[in-house]
Amino acid sequence: MALIALAADKGSPGVTTAAVALSAVWPRRVLLAETDPAGGDLVYRSAAAHGGPLNPNTGMLSIAATARRGLVPDQLWDHAQPLSGGLEVLVGLGIAEQAAGLSGLWPTLGRAFAQLGDSPNAPADVIADCGRISGDTPAAELFPHAALVLLLSRTEPEAIARVRDRAAALSAKLHGGPHGAGGLATPFIGVVLVADPGDSAKLVHQVNDMLVAGRTGAAVVGTIADDPAGAAQLAGRRRGRLDKSLLIRSARKVTADLYQQYGAAWSVPAEGPHTGHGPHTGNGPQAGHGQPAAGAGR
Repeated sequence: MALIALAADKGSPGVTTAAVALSAVWPRRVLLAETDPAGGDLVYRSAAAHGGPLNPNTGMLSIAATARRGLVPDQLWDHAQPLSGGLEVLVGLGIAEQAAGLSGLWPTLGRAFAQLGDSPNAPADVIADCGRISGDTPAAELFPHAALVLLLSRTEPEAIARVRDRAAALSAKLHGGPHGAGGLATPFIGVVLVADPGDSAKLVHQVNDMLVAGRTGAAVVGTIADDPAGAAQLAGRRRGRLDKSLLIRSARKVTADLYQQYGAAWSVPAEGPHTGHGPHTGNGPQAGHGQPAAGAGR
């Protein structure tokens, strides 16, 4: 199994919404980690499985104390909380100032996230919501341990130019220089566009051409529908059939395409012996299920 890191260069293209949507339809057991050093959103927008609020002190904040004594991947589950629909999350920091408590621990977290798939008890993929990565964000220290780094971008010309430049900079930092698109350098850098479904095919072609011309080593791996109604449903602010929303349908296609292209490298079976931490069953439609949810989004 694998660590998949989601991030954006600038602005608010919807990283948290995409992370929750992808986690909701992920075809294997998954742990969603809010690793944005600026702070997380789920504690403010989501109910816990017991119907009350999520505990802001259990998650990335509590992991900081544990990780200083060493962190075994299975210990991640001790800091996870289930949302009302069942999706298990590591709640993010409350405010940016708390990120100082994780200073020097990001590589330790990255290794634990990447190794969780090898757990003999509760293996899982980890989807990390890293927020914005412009500047020297410490969350970028997770990237060398990831199988995939997915950059989320809207489709305005300036946003596409920024994601091209960010992909090139990441390729130079992580791979030692530019690579051709489709190269085997790890982690693979992918771009996910937030777009109107009617324009997505044309946009994917255009952005891929830009990424190739810029020798970024990145490629567009899919599009997430620009679907405010679906995002509101995912956040529990609007009623409706979430599994029928453009947001969830597009997220399901992205996960299917990712598994078709990269799944063979993630060889740990989806189902394994669990120790009280079952896979999510209701926070959005898990692949093949279609359960509505009260999740969260940004």
